[in-house]
Amino acid sequence: MGAAEPLRSVLWVKQQRCAVSLDPARALLRWWRSPGPGAGDPGADACAVPISEIITVEETDINGKQYTSGKWQKMEKPYAFTVHRVRRARRHRWRWAQVTFWCPEEQLYHLWLQTLRELLETLTSRPKHLLVFINPLGGKGQGKRIYEKKVAPLFTLASITTEIVVTERANHAKESLYELDIDKYDGIVCVGGDGMFSEVLHGLVGRTQRDAGVDQNQPRATLVPSSLRIGIIPAGSTDCVCYSTVGTNDAETSALHIIVGDSLCMDVSAVHHNSTLLRYSVSLLGYGFYGDIIRDSEKKRWMGLARYDFSGLKTFFSHHCYEGTVSFLPAQHTVGSPRDRKPCRAGCPVCRQSRQQLEEEQQRARYGLDGTEEVEEWKVLCGQFLAINAANMSCACPRSPQGLSPAAHLGDGSSDLILIRKCSRFNFLRFLVRHTNQGDQFDFTFVEVYRVKKFQFVSKPAEDEDSSVLGRGKKRLGQLCSEHPTACCCRASSSSWNCDGEVLSSPAIEVRVHCQLVRLFARGIEESPKQESRG
Repeated sequence: MGAAEPLRSVLWVKQQRCAVSLDPARALLRWWRSPGPGAGDPGADACAVPISEIITVEETDINGKQYTSGKWQKMEKPYAFTVHRVRRARRHRWRWAQVTFWCPEEQLYHLWLQTLRELLETLTSRPKHLLVFINPLGGKGQGKRIYEKKVAPLFTLASITTEIVVTERANHAKESLYELDIDKYDGIVCVGGDGMFSEVLHGLVGRTQRDAGVDQNQPRATLVPSSLRIGIIPAGSTDCVCYSTVGTNDAETSALHIIVGDSLCMDVSAVHHNSTLLRYSVSLLGYGFYGDIIRDSEKKRWMGLARYDFSGLKTFFSHHCYEGTVSFLPAQHTVGSPRDRKPCRAGCPVCRQSRQQLEEEQQRARYGLDGTEEVEEWKVLCGQFLAINAANMSCACPRSPQGLSPAAHLGDGSSDLILIRKCSRFNFLRFLVRHTNQGDQFDFTFVEVYRVKKFQFVSKPAEDEDSSVLGRGKKRLGQLCSEHPTACCCRASSSSWNCDGEVLSSPAIEVRVHCQLVRLFARGIEESPKQESRG
């Protein structure tokens, strides 16, 4: 058989006679029942697996197998090989599966084994050596157990070697990435929640900029993408990044995406204050409602995960609004909009086309063929806001399957800026409820959404109302006004920013989206995944 010639044979699977086809040109392995003579044509029950989703091929030890009776009698000495593969299950989950093929002839057996292994060797995007960070305290404290039971055996099966670091303190992973020789790894894996991912992200991006001589504190600096991919094994409380990039929070699914070498580019926002880098963000930047929740929950860590529900309820009833000025630069290069109801999916054309247009726009500006940033038209909005959210991704999670911005894209070089202006508690509740169903959460008069590539926010300190008797009364009552208990929206001096679950105390920030700065071991959420048979 030539390198590109298909291979077709009659083999046995689960004591059934099957036609098995391997087409190198299509990189596809198929098999189907063929009770009659010859291979025949595939029917509706045919099984197929892309070569890219085969984990490994192993020789099968037939010693002790009962093949001397029944349908195996015609084989003097059968030979067998096992294909370990990905099987798609429901709700975007992947499962490890295996199928064993029995050959009547040794020569045919070696031909199949050699051909499959040669095709697997051409898959150069697969990692061979990984650096793994495990947060033993994240979420419910199950990170180490999840890795050892669900992930490590699959890595061993795929012949992936690892170096494991169990983190002992905050920023342990970030500091390690600045110190270690990361060039010897094919990727970084973090086992934990969104906080653990953020720590690895900051370490990898920071290390890359340091090695490239880029000053991260300069808001206008062009950041250099890292050549290493990041894999996320979800073991946290929400795992928003994993859910938004894979479609499920399942450790086995994420491990299989790493093994097959998937790659997904993702935008990163740099958050600055007074020419100083505060943090990087990949999911949510939230001021007002979400900022108050994270700030309050930090004081109640003793409550465990329940602190988020408690602080959320408390913040909702406090109903604070904040006055300030939002300035933003619209993302003219994008081909989508926040309300077009076209979510980001695997192989997303919006991300691909937006990236191309952004590069063309930057090239024109570099050579003076178009308006530069100095003359680009910034939009300025002032007012009182209950919440200001900037979403680089949908921010979907099991509690909010559509997320905060269902049509936000992972790699289009933009962020969806969502402004919730002053409104009644009832209307704000209606807005929040929309995040849990299929409704359009932007379809309110007090909600505005813009797709931007840069934005700034400056808060306006509240007047000194709390010196009055009424002001002190509001403070004692948790800002619930007795005069208008349902419609009151009390001004407060300033909130904090919730940056991917971390508190930023400075209300004045400058944000810039860096298009496709990092890559994950993922492929995006696939459209309408089909549950396969276990054949």
